[in-house]
Amino acid sequence: MEPEFSVKLARSGRVIPVYPHQSVLEALEDGGMQIPTSCHQGVCGTCLTTVLEGEPEHWDMFLTPQEQEANDRFLPCCSRSRSAVLVLDL
Repeated sequence: MEPEFSVKLARSGRVIPVYPHQSVLEALEDGGMQIPTSCHQGVCGTCLTTVLEGEPEHWDMFLTPQEQEANDRFLPCCSRSRSAVLVLDL
């Protein structure tokens, strides 16, 4: 199965594939990353992560429409990527 997109960890340069059946959070956890989480549904904001490059596809209920339009943060528990690669401040 081909990945749907990838996330690049800016601090290490690692690239982690995200498959259609996975959330970004699950892909990060499978790659050994530990991200603070709580609801896993995009409601609480605990996993809020900074986006350095790429365009997230927001599916959360935490960020305001204006914050979503800025595309500089997203919730990896539920959101996806419109870009082939999403570079995260991790």
